[in-house]
Amino acid sequence: MGVGTLSLFYPVFLPASAAAMAYAGHRALYVDWRTVITQFLTGPGRTSRIALVLFVLLNWKSMPLAWTVRIFHAFVYHVLRRPKALTQRALFHYSVTSSRTSLLETDYNFHKSNSTYFADLDVSRSHLVTHLLGPSIPVLADNAKNKLVRDKDGNLIKGSFGMGLGAVFCSFRKEIAPLQGYEMWSRILAWDRKWLYIVTHFVVKGKVRPTAWDGKRMGPTRSRVVKADGDGDAAAAAAAAEDDWSKYVIATAVSKYVFKLGRFTVHPALALQAAEMLPERPGTGWVSGETGTGTPEELDPDLDEVDEEGEWDWKRVELERVRGMEYAEHFAALDGTNSLFDGGEDGAIGRFPLG
Repeated sequence: MGVGTLSLFYPVFLPASAAAMAYAGHRALYVDWRTVITQFLTGPGRTSRIALVLFVLLNWKSMPLAWTVRIFHAFVYHVLRRPKALTQRALFHYSVTSSRTSLLETDYNFHKSNSTYFADLDVSRSHLVTHLLGPSIPVLADNAKNKLVRDKDGNLIKGSFGMGLGAVFCSFRKEIAPLQGYEMWSRILAWDRKWLYIVTHFVVKGKVRPTAWDGKRMGPTRSRVVKADGDGDAAAAAAAAEDDWSKYVIATAVSKYVFKLGRFTVHPALALQAAEMLPERPGTGWVSGETGTGTPEELDPDLDEVDEEGEWDWKRVELERVRGMEYAEHFAALDGTNSLFDGGEDGAIGRFPLG
């Protein structure tokens, strides 16, 4: 997702898509579909046509423009279906998206090619970011009116809003067979002064269910075990602790996003605040301090003493952010590998065709 794409979505792509669909529907009224379908299924060359349709259906996500359709479907879906308000607890909750390996995604080892995971990650991240941060996009895009983003000297930042994908890391654990279904579980991992980190787990389909959904019922939930004494929640927690959910993980990816107003980098916490996903933090808020990730050290919580079952306040959020940064900071450190390139100072193996 390139910088500037989202800033064009609302004023350009959404109206244009609606107009195109309305025109297509208008033209469809003049087609005798019964005759067309009958001729298609019974006319000369029907075997080839039916085989082609089956091939396209089995490989639809690998067809031309299919990636674009999947991405913009995520945008439109959450514009129409997102609840007006989410609980701040949803900040670190998973967005779940289902898919299936097409035949054209299968490599010579007869499983999903490693390169195709990244197209699925685009779709999964689009669902998560649009759902959580959708309300912040128009706020940041109209910074002249909302006056949310300023530089260190207090000057108001101008420019069009956009998001950019900075890097993706993916660790493969198990293979995915042709036509096998799987799920992508994405959530916010952490953020620092510049980057918003997202973790995505590719999970065996149908093996894992959440205990609840944030909005309307979106699917089945995990059954709670009820003991004779009625202590259902305690029993469910004990059962979950005994179950190793990682055994259903096929692969895990970490991605990082940057928010931009023109060429100015917007602190991720400002985007989260604009979406009303961050609780109030005392002192100078979420973007202060030496690291740019919170208030001065004397106001930071003792994370060992945070009540993880208590109120969902700024201390709980900071606890989750710090936990995620333990992994994200290693990923961020890999940016330094750019300096390893020496232009073949000691020579190169050769130049090869069909790259």
